[in-house]
Amino acid sequence: MKTINPLLLSILISLLSSISWATSAHIHENFLQCLSHQVPNSNSFSKVIYTPHNSSYASILQSFIRNLRFTTPVTPKPLVIITPLQEAHIQAAIYCAKEHGMNFRVRSGGHDYEGLSYVSYEVPFVIVDLVYFQSITIDVENSTAWVQAGATIGQLYYRIAEKSKTLGFSAGVCPTVGVGGHFSGGGYGMMSRKYGIAADNIIDARLIDVNGRIHDRKSMGEDLFWAIRGGGGASFGVILAWHIKLVPVPKIVTVFTVNRTLEQNATKLVHRWQYVADKVDDNLLLRLFLRRVNSSTEDGRRTIQASFVSLFLGGVDTLVQLMQESFPELGLVREDCIEMSWIDSILYFADLSGEPLDVLLNRNTSVADYYFKGKSDYATEPISEEGLNRIWKELIAAPIETFEFLFSPFGGRISEISATETPFPHRSGTLYNLHYALVWEEKGSSEFNRHITWIRRFYSFMAPFVSMSPRSAYLNYRDLDLGVNNKGNTSYGQASIWGLKYFGVNFERLAHVKTMVDPGNFFKNEQSIPIL
Repeated sequence: MKTINPLLLSILISLLSSISWATSAHIHENFLQCLSHQVPNSNSFSKVIYTPHNSSYASILQSFIRNLRFTTPVTPKPLVIITPLQEAHIQAAIYCAKEHGMNFRVRSGGHDYEGLSYVSYEVPFVIVDLVYFQSITIDVENSTAWVQAGATIGQLYYRIAEKSKTLGFSAGVCPTVGVGGHFSGGGYGMMSRKYGIAADNIIDARLIDVNGRIHDRKSMGEDLFWAIRGGGGASFGVILAWHIKLVPVPKIVTVFTVNRTLEQNATKLVHRWQYVADKVDDNLLLRLFLRRVNSSTEDGRRTIQASFVSLFLGGVDTLVQLMQESFPELGLVREDCIEMSWIDSILYFADLSGEPLDVLLNRNTSVADYYFKGKSDYATEPISEEGLNRIWKELIAAPIETFEFLFSPFGGRISEISATETPFPHRSGTLYNLHYALVWEEKGSSEFNRHITWIRRFYSFMAPFVSMSPRSAYLNYRDLDLGVNNKGNTSYGQASIWGLKYFGVNFERLAHVKTMVDPGNFFKNEQSIPIL
């Protein structure tokens, strides 16, 4: 067998790199020229366009990257970043990206678990960062709000509380998450058992389609409006804003966090929680966090701590009585509880208690200085005590340090809504969602491989305890391990490998909507809805 001359190989690689660089440079110049022709006042537009030649390019790119996994030298970088000031800038970006064969990414808050709002593994690509689309208009009289897609849920909560002490919104607990992606993927939070998820409370939207046309609910039609409320907006267009229905909250809510270790009967409490959390009064949401900690009874021994974290839409006296009736095993007492306003509970669950309320306006409080990998499951049957003990054994023996296991209860309003009402299918019959979170700070490929290998192995270990056929997952906890699209126009069959896990019976309808509104598959990523 002949071998290639090393000098010739070096020349070939250099030549290919030069061709690739020249091609990118050519596309880059043509794309920028296209933008200048599309926007009449190109001088103002040029101030929000960043290329690798700009001194601000790196800081703009990294400003809202929440995960160090996507800051490595080999992570694909965009050819251009645009931070639009007006809708015409986004329309121009769509038109020119189509004209010059560039992949397209839209970043709202930067929390996509796999970085798909700012990383494309098909290059070249452009990022449209909606950081300046943060307008929020609260209509107290009609209990509604318009919120632009670049706003965060923390900003939304703050603006609601600024106008009313008795209105809130049902969405997540992390205040720096952008509403553009969070709402379009579902949006579970501490009031979801009472009012459903965020997507259940969207009454209108504004969206730019693949042809640059701006739609509201009426002009986009009910099929597309259905698809973007839980099916992920990035497959269908650019979400500009949501019109949401605000929900009533009492002037006083009650929170508590009660910790129990295995030595304090945690196994029986977790087992019992599975029979209570989805059936208890809808005003109560009782989340469960599981972590490995040092035992307080034996030096050097590890144990599991179960943290029962709750929001009750009412006062402490009613809550204590309710818990005594529904979950007396936990032993909740008045001293465990804190009464506060709903907006203060937002700070409590975000670990920001004691901070001024305007900390919710800060988009940068969770910019990452760590590596992160998350996965998810759904439980439709309780895990037995024997099963829980097997899980504890795995977690205690884990060769990694920082992980968290979260059970989020369903039931209540979430389960009253039909599985096909929105693309989010996890409704009646779902007991709780499971979230696996792994965090590490050590750099290097060996540490990366060690942590990723462990969480994948643990995910496989959990298979007997969770839903199956399909093994369901939550889109907002995106996981490329579930499967990815082929490059270009992937097949429906290939995409079904991951799509059925997120969307179940709704996946086929999503593909029909995608084919109708984006037949050329311009809005695509590694887990975008396929065309048929």
